[in-house]
Amino acid sequence: MTRRAGRDRPHTDRSTSTHVKELVMADPIELVGAHGRAGRSTVEVGGAEIGPGTFTLIAGPCAVESAEQTLQAAQMAVSAGASLLRGGAFKPRTSPYAFHGLGPAGLRILSDVRAATGVPFVTEVLDTRDVDLVADHADMLQIGARNMQNFALLRAVGTTRRPVLLKRGLSATIDEWLLAAEYIAAAGNENIVLCERGIRTFENATRNTLDISAVPVVQKMTHLPVIVDPSHSGGRRDLVLPLSRAAVAVGADGLIIECHPVPEVALCDGPQALGPEDMPELAALMKDVPRLAGRAVAEVPVAVEAGGRACR
Repeated sequence: MTRRAGRDRPHTDRSTSTHVKELVMADPIELVGAHGRAGRSTVEVGGAEIGPGTFTLIAGPCAVESAEQTLQAAQMAVSAGASLLRGGAFKPRTSPYAFHGLGPAGLRILSDVRAATGVPFVTEVLDTRDVDLVADHADMLQIGARNMQNFALLRAVGTTRRPVLLKRGLSATIDEWLLAAEYIAAAGNENIVLCERGIRTFENATRNTLDISAVPVVQKMTHLPVIVDPSHSGGRRDLVLPLSRAAVAVGADGLIIECHPVPEVALCDGPQALGPEDMPELAALMKDVPRLAGRAVAEVPVAVEAGGRACR
């Protein structure tokens, strides 16, 4: 039986000193662990569902570069079957001289694209000072790999009512990943989706190494949905669709994929972004492959309120 994450629970911060004393001998993932649960959870994001009953595609550009580029990428994503959009307004980059996103202007562009397409979006928040700003615009907040153990940020998103997409850290163990999710839940928000995005290993043929075995392992340990990022794990456009098929086969609850209308000129991660010519194959994958695994493809929310927020 599927349960709704965090439904009808009071918004309580479980990370206080009183609860710490109470939980000293308890399971360290008391809130996100699978034990004592009737089934795995489904998380609702702007009317779209992520969980064991469906297979959900999240797609869009790595970074919001302009209104035109973001809308074109969103239209590409929807044509392939996406029920959620992705796009970075704030970008954590290895180099201080790289493109770091449009910031608040990027959030406004994403909101406009949601209004135009009727599709909710997820975007990354990097700083505790920006949590309220991003939550005012986004349907879902993303904690990226570099911030998986930014404990102040985990607590901050835990105090919001927005669902959270938590990516696994580059060198994080599964236990560390789940404990990061527990930080969010302990602050009052159990609407969490986990994302396996590849880990750093000795292999350099790919950008990262997709830990495909992590999906069933984590699904045994937690009631939270688990999706896969084939874009960052492989780091190459030609690997995105094969890794996507592997994610479906292993039982993932969805995918998060990067696409761009002209990947060759993308300001961020162009080599791993799918282009317009790749959308028909992605659409075919979404039409056929999840059903072979007994999954229904999550649908785009059908109703949108004024201002573009999908009706719940």
